[in-house]
Amino acid sequence: MAVSGGSVRSIDLFSNEVLADPYPAYRLLRDAGPAVYLERIDAWVLARDASVRTALTDWETFSSAAGIALTDGVNQALKGMVLASDPPEHDQLRAVMSERLAPRVLGGFRGSVREQADIMVRDLVYRRSFDAVDDLARAFPVAVLLDLIGLPEDGRDQVLRWADGAFNAFGPDNERLRQALPVSRHKIDYLASVVASGRLTPGSIGHGIYEAAERGEISHESCVNLLAALVDAGLDTTINAMSNVALLFSEHPEQWERLRADRTRIPAAFNEILRLETPVQAFARGVTTDYDLDGVTLPAGARALLLYGSANRDERAWTEPEKFDIGRDASQHLAFGRGIHVCAGQGLARLEAHALLSALLEHVARFETGEPERRLNNTVRGLSHLPTTVTPA
Repeated sequence: MAVSGGSVRSIDLFSNEVLADPYPAYRLLRDAGPAVYLERIDAWVLARDASVRTALTDWETFSSAAGIALTDGVNQALKGMVLASDPPEHDQLRAVMSERLAPRVLGGFRGSVREQADIMVRDLVYRRSFDAVDDLARAFPVAVLLDLIGLPEDGRDQVLRWADGAFNAFGPDNERLRQALPVSRHKIDYLASVVASGRLTPGSIGHGIYEAAERGEISHESCVNLLAALVDAGLDTTINAMSNVALLFSEHPEQWERLRADRTRIPAAFNEILRLETPVQAFARGVTTDYDLDGVTLPAGARALLLYGSANRDERAWTEPEKFDIGRDASQHLAFGRGIHVCAGQGLARLEAHALLSALLEHVARFETGEPERRLNNTVRGLSHLPTTVTPA
């Protein structure tokens, strides 16, 4: 499809229409070049796999400390967060978080996570019909993650609203962002009060971060920021990925049969889900110096928007990118980023998702779904509701 440069530059990535189905717009942007300037958001959009991969692995040119959001006010508020920092500050914060999310640490939680997944899936299969978003994709990570972080019972009912608000805040100055700001402030205030009152559960991941602050490895303010990052990323990635499980496998029952026949494909299946329906669609970076990106000059001081969701469907990098195929090696997807800012919590997300897929494979023979209701968010892509009926295995 031939498209003029003017029509491409008029794309509104944050309109309701595009958020509901961004993929046609992504294709136009990929075809237009390695980077396309959109005046509407005052940013250079990187939609191709090669462009996004280049930016993710060159933190000195594409700086997170210079801004991962599209507005100056939010970027100022994010200073000191691990996502919005560069070395050396980033390395110090990252080390504290990574130590608490290391495979040896997460391995100690594997049994309890699998048990919770099995109990939840058994209950849903007994009911036969449920909402795959509310009753499965949201309920499971909330139950698991908040125990692992060690948050007290009070305030847990707010966490889904907090995560949604945090990711809306990364977008342009629209109504979704304006509604998100007070929610994000409330989250930080709550977490600060939990840290100050010493109410994190001993032995939890969150308590380990608190102990690092007590030892002086990081500030108590950084402790709060790391907890906020865990809550936001730990919930939304898993929720939005898992909400697509029932939808994708109901639309492609042969892929579910294929996975039931070979459960060693669980990691590959999860990678393919992340590639096809990337939970975090985009983050921004600040360009620190004039940079030639495959013939397009990005000026120093510009903002670049890295479209992970587009890169993961780039025809230049993937064969039949629109096809859902659990036999594909999708391990090079960019859903968790790349480089120094690769998602520190991806091991936790995989632990949760693999446990839930394993339980579903044990108890579900087939999914049937009704009309999905899309959740419109400035940064993350997922569902808000999905009526689901299962056939027991």
